[in-house]
This record gives sequence, structure tokens and C-alpha cells, in this order.
Amino acid sequence: MKIAVVTGASSGMGREMALQLSDHFPFDEIWVIGRRMERLCQLKEQTGTRLRFLSLDLTRGEDLKRLAEALKEKEPEVKFLVNAAGYGKMGPVGAASFGEETGMVRLNCEALCAVTRLVLPYMPHNSRIIQFASAAAFLPQPDFAVYAASKAFVLSYSRALGEELRDRDIYVTAVCPGPVKTEFLELAETTGQIPLYKRLVMANPRHVVRKALKDSIMGRPVSVYGLTMKVFLLLTKILPHSMILAAMRKLS
Repeated sequence: MKIAVVTGASSGMGREMALQLSDHFPFDEIWVIGRRMERLCQLKEQTGTRLRFLSLDLTRGEDLKRLAEALKEKEPEVKFLVNAAGYGKMGPVGAASFGEETGMVRLNCEALCAVTRLVLPYMPHNSRIIQFASAAAFLPQPDFAVYAASKAFVLSYSRALGEELRDRDIYVTAVCPGPVKTEFLELAETTGQIPLYKRLVMANPRHVVRKALKDSIMGRPVSVYGLTMKVFLLLTKILPHSMILAAMRKLS
């Protein structure tokens, strides 16, 4: 049984990824993982692929155990693993609750590593892993400090993992979009406000996911959507970060 596994599938980029995987690849099943079962079930009306719904909180050890047991029971061939579960909170350190700040690290980093570790033994040659990082991974982000640091972890982890898996023909792509028009922004702004310059470059999630899938198929280690974010990446490589951060403060 050939399947895809998608975390964070109840909304945003994970939901869009599940839809596009269903449109473009002949999977026997797509396992969609999220905390909101009612949102996962809505996907059934929008896809032609058989779905398996897993209502899991990936920061909980018992829920990770449920995923491990499901994999052991079915022993599927996982051709695509998409780690899209994650969240961010705007504002200075301390603006969000203690649980919200540490929860970003648990979900964005620890859960991503845990799911990858659990799924990897079931991935055959010529499979793909897509990890959702962010353009925030390229540069420290004041007022987005924990989130940006967690995504820098995802980018570094993904690139190293890709090198480790090269001999197995398993390709890892870190997706690093800028701001995207999803529900993520509503949650992020409960503790702060996204700067105007970020609102001006917001991308369509369908376009970001389409490029991510294309880059994954091509075996590219990093996927960056849009000219603006590509220029931003270049600037973070050639200019001192202190200079870029000063410019961002003025724009804010």
C-alpha cells in the first residue's frame, strides 16, 4: 500500500498539500493528521483519494505512540512525508504565555523530528520528505524570536537529513515561504501585529505548495517561493544581519 502522510492537514499549508498530493499522485491512501477531526473530515469532500483520518496532538507522547502503532499495523510504503504542523506567535518574548512559547518548540521542532523518525523506516527508495520551515529561518526575527529560531532548526535539520538519506534516494526539501495567506496569521496576531511590509508580500498557499511539490520532485534541498523571498535570502547571505535587522525595525 503506497501512501502519503501529511501533518497539520486540518488547515493552512498542510491542508493544501493534502489536496494537491491527491490531485497529482496515485496514492492508495493519504494519512491526514491534525487535532481537529471535523476539519480533517471536510477533506473527504474535496479529494478523490481515500483518506485515513488521524486526530492527533503531536506534542503528546501517547498520540505519537498511536501513530507508531498505526504504521506498524499497516506497514505501508510511505512515498511522501509532509511535516506541516506548526504555529507561531507574534510579539516580544513574554507576550505569549509560557506554554505557548515552549509549545512552539515542541510542535515545530520536537514533533517534526519525532514524526520523521517514526515514518522513515517505512519509506522506500525514491521517496520524498517535505518539511515546512519558513523564510524566518534565514534571519533572527525580533518579535518573532521563538518561531524564527524553531524554523532555523527545521532548515538545518532538513538539509543534514537530506545528506544522510542521499544513498537511499530519499530526498528532503525544506520549504521556506515568506508570509502566506492562511489561518496561521490569525493565530500569530493574537499576541502581536504582523508588520505592513510583510503583509505586502503575502503569497497564495496554492502557489507555494505547487512550487514545493515541484522542487521536491526535482530533489532540491530548499524551496523558496517568489522573487521577494529569493532576494531576501540573498541579502541575508551577503549583508551583516545587524544591518538587515536595523532596516526591518525602521520599516516596522
